[in-house]
Amino acid sequence: MLRPRRFLALLLAWPVAWASATAYQPVDSIREAALAAAGGEGEASLDPALRMPACAAPLQGRQSTASTVEVSCPGGWRLYVPVRQRRSQQVVVLARGVSAGETLAADALSTAQRDTSRLAGTPLSDPAQAVGQVARRAMVAGTVLGAGDLAAPRIVRRGDRVALVSRRGGVEVRVAGRALGDAAVDERVSVENLSSRRILQGRVAPGGDVLVTP
Repeated sequence: MLRPRRFLALLLAWPVAWASATAYQPVDSIREAALAAAGGEGEASLDPALRMPACAAPLQGRQSTASTVEVSCPGGWRLYVPVRQRRSQQVVVLARGVSAGETLAADALSTAQRDTSRLAGTPLSDPAQAVGQVARRAMVAGTVLGAGDLAAPRIVRRGDRVALVSRRGGVEVRVAGRALGDAAVDERVSVENLSSRRILQGRVAPGGDVLVTP
């Protein structure tokens, strides 16, 4: 059994920053300390049922990693809080719904501020990046556009008559061919030489010619 003086000494030695075993620190105050240390913008992930001893001193917070803030009670407990920071940025969004394979015109595009930390991939920032591109899938109005949502327009289609162009030493040879697939500028496509019936691989030039290596 502890003597009264011994019990009093133990009580006085208890960390003054901790209030009592029955009082708990409000979860919202821990969240506020974490967000303040992260710059005030973001979301702090905390369990509403969290029970930390009440702190008699102001909570302290410091950025621990890019996604974690250390919140501590001076002289007492320490807690690592996951924080996702908001990054508001102007992005390109659809002003109306579009169908798969549709070529995007300027009237289909707009801009808006979005929290890019919630977006997968890198969004486009300038509508000019999307004008003339083809939608890979059907999308509704308000969709944030990224490069993966768009494809370059196909200027060569399967079955098209194309010119097979071969250049060597300043000499250019052109023969008729037939495209065996769809392709955009700078993409490779298989083409049948209509004279020899040979199948060749070439790169599509801006004008629609298919450049082949002799």
